[in-house]
Amino acid sequence: MGNEYRAKVFKSGNSMALRLPKALGFQAGQEVRVREEAGKFSFESVNDEGRIDLTGLWGSCPDLKALTPEEREFDHSPRVWDDPDWQGWGEDPAT
Repeated sequence: MGNEYRAKVFKSGNSMALRLPKALGFQAGQEVRVREEAGKFSFESVNDEGRIDLTGLWGSCPDLKALTPEEREFDHSPRVWDDPDWQGWGEDPAT
């Protein structure tokens, strides 16, 4: 059996948090997978192999520019529910 440590649960906002001892080697902000089985919990570092690293793409499209605030605005597309007389998706009330 490995080393045993004590940790303390505390309230953080509306959540409960667990303060892990420094000796466990986790870094601040590090993602951790928590597993619970029959009332026992285990913690392990999340492997980032599934993440896509886009740092090599940064700057590779020099003609690609960020959208201006004006370009981020879309024209309103009228919808049936914008009509104040619209009764919903049910059957036609006239029949």
